[in-house]
Amino acid sequence: MKNRVAGLVVISIALLIGFIIFSFNRALTEIVNTSCTHGSSCPMWGTIDFQTNIGIGIMAFVVLIGLYLVFFGKEEKSVQVIRQQIAPKEITKENYQRILKNLDKEEQVIFEKIIESQGTIFQSDLVEKSSFSKVKVSRILDKLEGAGLIERKRRGMTNVVVLKY
Repeated sequence: MKNRVAGLVVISIALLIGFIIFSFNRALTEIVNTSCTHGSSCPMWGTIDFQTNIGIGIMAFVVLIGLYLVFFGKEEKSVQVIRQQIAPKEITKENYQRILKNLDKEEQVIFEKIIESQGTIFQSDLVEKSSFSKVKVSRILDKLEGAGLIERKRRGMTNVVVLKY
């Protein structure tokens, strides 16, 4: 789900919370008016104010989270977006720069290391050359493989990473 859409959903939920707070506040005020004989010094009035302020505070916090997601949330490019922009069969040396623009920084580092090695490199060599952990390299390669940019072939205790041309 895109961050902007998620932010709008969160803001909608916050507005629903606000409506519920308003409705309960009105109902409790009517109940206290009819049942409290102490007048304005009745302790129930303090409870209503406290509960209302807590509810409004929670609602404001949720609205702020929604606004953050709408305006400042980082949109991540999914594997599907990369796959739609670049079909695996059209990957050539001429459009590597266009591919690199669609990858995040860590994916760019790994992809560039594969290109520098003429399109074939051991996964263990990628770990050494990139200074990323084995797990991080494996996850990045999973994304690149899912996007149809590379292929991994098992060779003994390691994998050979091959560019798809």
